[in-house]
Amino acid sequence: MDASDQLHDCAPLAALLYDTGSVPGIDELIGAAAGSKDFTLSHVPPAGEGWAEVLRDGLTFDLRGLSGGPHLPMPEIDLALGVDSASLGDVSAIQICPGPHLAGAQRLLPVIRVAAALTIALARIGHPRAICWVPARNAVDPELFNRAVRPWFEGGPFPALALVSLHRIATGGMASEGLKFMIGQEFVLTSDGSKSVEHLGRVALRLVDWLVAHGPIMKAGEAILAGTGAVFLETQDSTSIVARCA
Repeated sequence: MDASDQLHDCAPLAALLYDTGSVPGIDELIGAAAGSKDFTLSHVPPAGEGWAEVLRDGLTFDLRGLSGGPHLPMPEIDLALGVDSASLGDVSAIQICPGPHLAGAQRLLPVIRVAAALTIALARIGHPRAICWVPARNAVDPELFNRAVRPWFEGGPFPALALVSLHRIATGGMASEGLKFMIGQEFVLTSDGSKSVEHLGRVALRLVDWLVAHGPIMKAGEAILAGTGAVFLETQDSTSIVARCA
């Protein structure tokens, strides 16, 4: 498989956003890999191609958009956390893409876990303005992304703050974005109006963790969420869940 075929086959899971003009190149990547226990370089094409293959935990990922290569388009961003979205007008992206051998497996939690850990490690190169988790269409402050994700590696809850976007909707509820990438469904969470916005946000975070652990909803039922109580779940269609606070 030549370089053009390899780059065509992989879609990004994450992206690092840098000020245009400060995007790291292959030399910075080589230097970072030499002193890192978090990843190694498994393939380095000529610098003008602007990409390289890195290895972590037996899985390979392609980095696209390195300095000296083709400029890549910005990922779509619907939600910014800890980042002023207006300040992201003049940035360039380095994409982190599952390697071709992971085709069809990129939605599996073990692959997502490795990709998130690799993203944190690569974010130490230079000074990225934000980390984007592409399925969630978000832009997250790198330190916030790190704080959200690291407890997951140690047995904590799924990092919904970093890997799923939660939006307020006109009716006062919340809707997820990016959950469908993992379980094939998104949810809309509503209440009878007696719950505060803060409470609804906590329920949404815990519901993401519960759904990632239990998988898609096939029939109506209740989910008992730690610290927030029961949520009634039913499917609106094959890709949509309606969740109501009890």
